[in-house]
Amino acid sequence: MFEELDRRSTAQGEISLRRRFDPSLRVEVHEVRLADAFLMSSLFTVAEEELARLTLAAIGGGGPLDVVVGGLGLGCTARAALEDRRVRSVRVIEAAEPVIEWHRAGLVPLGAELTASGRCRFVPGDFFRAVRSDASDDDAVGDADAVLLDIDHSPRDHLHPDHAAFYTEAGLVDVRRRLRPGGAFGLWSDDPPEAGFTGILERVFAGVAAHVVEFPNPYTGETSANTVYVATTPG
Repeated sequence: MFEELDRRSTAQGEISLRRRFDPSLRVEVHEVRLADAFLMSSLFTVAEEELARLTLAAIGGGGPLDVVVGGLGLGCTARAALEDRRVRSVRVIEAAEPVIEWHRAGLVPLGAELTASGRCRFVPGDFFRAVRSDASDDDAVGDADAVLLDIDHSPRDHLHPDHAAFYTEAGLVDVRRRLRPGGAFGLWSDDPPEAGFTGILERVFAGVAAHVVEFPNPYTGETSANTVYVATTPG
């Protein structure tokens, strides 16, 4: 019914991967926790997949596209990006090296598929440091057509206090500079759209949309929702 597949200490806190069988739904569920925070469940992946689809849909042309993903999780955003035939490469920056190791060892459902893909590469590192304008060449994100971010719970609810600076105008200018003309930045949030954060995006980017992504919640019998922000640069 329940198995802890791995538990490690990281700079962000203790991270664990567990697998359990849900008898009411009759499905196997993989879950990731960081300290006391619930990070990811294989039951709820719709919004993580839509993060890639909505952001890439905002980019015109036939490609090829180079994509940077901040945060690996269970690999759902990276896999959804690879489904777009225009995508030439997906580079996933992940601060917790055990998460990368879980994928390479096949401990998570999409691990073997992503590891075997010649278009996908895992990069150990801190996304928030790598995206800054003063990042060293070794750490920098580099140029990209799309940057997809799914690390914090929301623009206001962060896994680490150091992340807060990214969600300011100066932090978003840094990510805009990484985007090629016509590129797009996408952000997943567990909270409803925030007018204050949308306003910051509008001061930095040419076009901004906040998409509410709804999905069924089998535990409540109702519909849950996440937000995907998509911001674009001029073509």
